[in-house]
Amino acid sequence: MNNILVTGANGQVGSELRELANNYNHTFFFTDRESLDITCKEAIESFVKKNSINVIINAAAYTAVDKAEEDYENANKVNHLAVQYLAEIAKDKNIKLIHISTDYVFDGKNYKPYTEDDPTNPQGVYGQTKLDGEKAMLSINPKNSVVIRTSWVYSSFGNNFVKTMLQLGKEREELGVIYDQVGTPTYARDLAEAILEILGTGILVPANSAENKVQIYHYSNEGVLSWYDFAKEIMRMAKLECQIKPIETKEYPTPAKRPHYSLLNKAKIKKEFNIEIPYWKDSLDECLKIMGERR
Repeated sequence: MNNILVTGANGQVGSELRELANNYNHTFFFTDRESLDITCKEAIESFVKKNSINVIINAAAYTAVDKAEEDYENANKVNHLAVQYLAEIAKDKNIKLIHISTDYVFDGKNYKPYTEDDPTNPQGVYGQTKLDGEKAMLSINPKNSVVIRTSWVYSSFGNNFVKTMLQLGKEREELGVIYDQVGTPTYARDLAEAILEILGTGILVPANSAENKVQIYHYSNEGVLSWYDFAKEIMRMAKLECQIKPIETKEYPTPAKRPHYSLLNKAKIKKEFNIEIPYWKDSLDECLKIMGERR
């Protein structure tokens, strides 16, 4: 049995971990920024010592992608410096660390699914600070720790694309949604289950890994689609009359650039942990049922 610290407990992945916690023989400590300031190393050290923590799941992040363009300091504190502190403490105390990162570390110019070894090239502050967090963790190299990059996260908790589409779909007759950004959504519950399944193996970095260092993995649901395709399927499953029209990225300018292509290759995580990843439509169907929106 592990004593597991979950940061970002009120976020989408953190909330799903809380929902699943009773199914696992661990003691969980769910924290948010009010109960534990992870940008303060002393606060983390005190919490870890007091509660005999031996696993940390860092689900906390500064995820306001556009706001980050004008708020580098706070984005850097949460996405970079806090990860550095967690990694230093994990190494010092021999604590397992699972850190959740993002597809935004890539520039979106690839023509095939990104592997963990593909060159990174973030296009904005959010992606850069997340990458800096990864680099800090890799440099410090706490034993038995992993980075899991994911994309397009949604859940029945928090604010996300699915909830926005449902709300707008009930209010409007027509919506324009971007069709030239391609990737795969991630149902946060699927990711949470994968994390707990990996923890159940007891070893986060398998013996057959090429090097004894922090490992990076990719996780999203199976399949490939655009935001337009995603919105169309949400409307179809929820039986909403709103018409979805395809638009180009240039028709919907935002402060932060989005990757045009961010499909993640998940072969590594499936092979090393024998994980089965659900198809995106099946997961969307499940989420909408939980939300009472599947009709």
